[in-house]
Amino acid sequence: MPVAHRNPPDVPRRVELLAFPGVQLLDVAGPLQVFASANDLATDAGSARPYTLAVVGEGDPTVSTSAGLGLRVGSLPPPDAELDTLLIPGGRGIPEVEDDPALAAWISARASRARRVVSVCTGAFLLGSAGVLDRRRAVTHWAYCAELARRYPSIDVESDPIFVRDGNVWTSAGVSAGVDLALALVEEDLGRATALAIARYLVVFLKRPGGQAQFSTALALQAPKQPFDPLHAWMADHLSEDLSLATLARRAGMSERSFSRHYVATIGVTPARSVERLRVESARQFLSEGRTSIKRIAVRCGFGSEETMRRSFLRLVGVTPTEYRARFGI
Repeated sequence: MPVAHRNPPDVPRRVELLAFPGVQLLDVAGPLQVFASANDLATDAGSARPYTLAVVGEGDPTVSTSAGLGLRVGSLPPPDAELDTLLIPGGRGIPEVEDDPALAAWISARASRARRVVSVCTGAFLLGSAGVLDRRRAVTHWAYCAELARRYPSIDVESDPIFVRDGNVWTSAGVSAGVDLALALVEEDLGRATALAIARYLVVFLKRPGGQAQFSTALALQAPKQPFDPLHAWMADHLSEDLSLATLARRAGMSERSFSRHYVATIGVTPARSVERLRVESARQFLSEGRTSIKRIAVRCGFGSEETMRRSFLRLVGVTPTEYRARFGI
């Protein structure tokens, strides 16, 4: 791995990862390995390690993860002990520890002491129970976003991003998104060159920015034994063609009225909205992976004009195609 361009701190930053029975193994191991690789990189360069890493938990010194592998953990530090980053993972054991008032109090106290607070996947529920996410933007695994919003109405839950930063509090989506978030934290601390070196070393092929979607529109449109799957596959392969209601209804072998009614009942959005989402997703790929002109992308993805694509991006992504390329392009 190449030498980092930004010097590590004189005093290592203490990173604490909370473990509990039923914790998701990758929620702990993924971010832990990113920070450990930053230490290895510094050591190889003859520099001091930038991080001191600690996996901590209540009770027994061994915690069983949801995968069945045991983790050796240290005791919970005193609430006022020195701390840089507090990281709360998720896992199947969340419901059992979410209502633990002593643990919630410890998390709240440690969070007030930390320079930054982080959750991975459903670890956001523990931050919610501790009040850390009150009146903040946050994300969790897409399957649990609605439940997080229901249980903690004061949280502004966003279901799409890989990770969200609101002040000094960072939350991430499901499982592997913890690696993306940890790389972003290392980039903030040690610079982009170091984060990219770690990503290459770990064979993470794409260091995804936080604004990237958790999953694709094509995947979101799928459901078990969903009758419109063949149509969606065809739509994705013919985005530059006429995908009007009449065309889609003919393809589905239904009248326009019947098709529109059944489609909305099954998918939850209109056919036109699905077409728009598929076209925006395709355009996002072109914008992030190459230098094709925006005008040509608009034509290839079926928007017809740059202005139509711009309006769709503002509606669905919140930024213009030009702004999206500036943030996420290669």
